[in-house]
Amino acid sequence: MPAERPQDPTQTAESDATWFGYRQIGMAEKAGLVQGVFSSVAGKYDLMNDLMSGGIHRLWKAAMLDWLSPRPNWNSLDVAGGTGDIAFRLLARQPTAHVTICDLTPAMLEVGRDRAIDRGILSGLDWVSGNAEDLPFDEMQFDSYTIAFGLRNVGRQQRALQEAYRVLKPGGRFLCLEFSHVALPALAKLYDVYSFQVLPWLGEMVAKDRASYQYLVESIRKFPTQDNLAAMMTRAGFRQVTYRNLTGGIAALHSGWRI
Repeated sequence: MPAERPQDPTQTAESDATWFGYRQIGMAEKAGLVQGVFSSVAGKYDLMNDLMSGGIHRLWKAAMLDWLSPRPNWNSLDVAGGTGDIAFRLLARQPTAHVTICDLTPAMLEVGRDRAIDRGILSGLDWVSGNAEDLPFDEMQFDSYTIAFGLRNVGRQQRALQEAYRVLKPGGRFLCLEFSHVALPALAKLYDVYSFQVLPWLGEMVAKDRASYQYLVESIRKFPTQDNLAAMMTRAGFRQVTYRNLTGGIAALHSGWRI
């Protein structure tokens, strides 16, 4: 299947329509549908990440933490990080930091809490159910805002970026890790075949949910390009916006600062 055109970043934050994979839906439907996807796959989410990426997501997340370079005593927010993967990595690097994990889906947070207990991480974390478009936090509260593989599931992505800016302290750092648009034509063709044929099959075999992984593949194709996302971040108020492609653009890290 040919790659779909990326979502138009000029879409207004108040538009009544958005995308759920390749299907256009009413904006009010998006959160419930996304919650359904992640409630279904929560128990197998981390295993599927390993299988789908061949473990490469671990290298991408390490690169994210390298670039973030967390400082002692930071008050950090990790959005759409319900299973705790980014939060655990941040605390491993800075044990005096405090991380609030905010996720739309309670089932993902339950998995994360259980993983924290299994790892003996009994402090330094808060678990909050919330929507990236309307964060339940005061303005200028956090030193960093991270989001990994979550922004593409948000209906009003521009509003989510504005919320990220709002809750960051002056001097705070925004860092997004997301599947993106492959920069190498030969790799792009192979990636299309892998995405549309292998990943939904893995979802069916392992998570018993082909439809959710078909959606996840399609959501990647609807996500803004690297340059478009950088422009959206600038419109939200971020400065010194830049990005780094990972694995030929299969994923990308976007960075910005609230100055």
